Amino acid sequence: MIRFAAASLSVLAMSCAAHAQDVIESEQADFIIETVAGGLEYPWSIAFLPTGEYLVTEREGRLRVIDENGLREAPVTGLPEDLLVERQGGLLDVALAPDFADSRTIYFSYAEGTAEANNTALARAQLSADLTALENVEDIFHVNFEKARGFHFGGRILFNPDGTLFLTLGDGGNYQDEAQNPENHLGAVVRLNLDGSIPGDNPVIENGAPGVYSFGHRNAQGIARNPATGSVWELEHGARGGDEINILAAGDNYGWPVITYGINYDGTIITEEREREGLTQPIWYWNPSIAPSGMDFYTGDAFEHWQGDLFVSALAGSTVERLEIDGDRVISVEPLLADMGQRFRDVRTGPDGALYVLTDDFEGSVLRLVPAEAD
Repeated sequence: MIRFAAASLSVLAMSCAAHAQDVIESEQADFIIETVAGGLEYPWSIAFLPTGEYLVTEREGRLRVIDENGLREAPVTGLPEDLLVERQGGLLDVALAPDFADSRTIYFSYAEGTAEANNTALARAQLSADLTALENVEDIFHVNFEKARGFHFGGRILFNPDGTLFLTLGDGGNYQDEAQNPENHLGAVVRLNLDGSIPGDNPVIENGAPGVYSFGHRNAQGIARNPATGSVWELEHGARGGDEINILAAGDNYGWPVITYGINYDGTIITEEREREGLTQPIWYWNPSIAPSGMDFYTGDAFEHWQGDLFVSALAGSTVERLEIDGDRVISVEPLLADMGQRFRDVRTGPDGALYVLTDDFEGSVLRLVPAEAD
């Protein structure tokens, strides 16, 4: 049913400075906000190292480390030389390999090329023991379409229990019709083996490019697995309205731009169609748009009543949305942090049970939501 919606980190936790002393009340939990680190230039993604440090990507092309002393001044070295910082493009997602404790392998997505000819790439590398450098950097996937201008790169990474990974990809902004062309990777979600090769059990899509698992997406910047059902949820920007949450199914076409609940930014109509046979409907959409940018199911133990809820960070909406979930249905939405007046880029459950949020700003921050002490 579619609903319409207007290792421990204890050392770092003790070093967090209070962002707001006031207790924030919400429907299911009261919390306070702490600032883990500031001074980050458009932070895009965060990963939690088993030794307690954080890796944070800055869209401006830097990989940073936060340790018990705060944000390290020197970025991690070794990123690809052809990394492109252009509008929405730059260094994007970062994720630890499932065997990171043994291999020290990380995966990261980034924009590569030039302003006139660019695409999304996925790389893997080993992180040095002192967290200062990337070693053995290897590109394992490139979008097979070079586009002009720096829009809609997608770039979120999700590892699967079967030893594969998903990578979300955008439609390139000015190339929206290509999202209906499975011969290229624009507007697709690809499924890859961890070395970048193509799994033999990927769906067979007529004229499909290598790796395409689903297509017809606009700009997918969120992907997460529902811990209750095992389904994979994908989150994408609409245009003016029509931000979507979809449940991924092998080979499905999610309709963009043939069907959408949004319109163009200038108010013109994209399509009159909201549904069509053979095109998969979202399970949730927002209208007006909130510009969703990241999501995670809460799986920590600090907030008992948030267990299994989905959290979505929003840019234009300036909120972190808490979606209450029943199986594979959204049953209610609660906006959080609206009073801060911030754009929020990513949200993740930390291994300490706190909820971590990245603010999208030239002077961006890593924030940490922790339960308020009971009176």
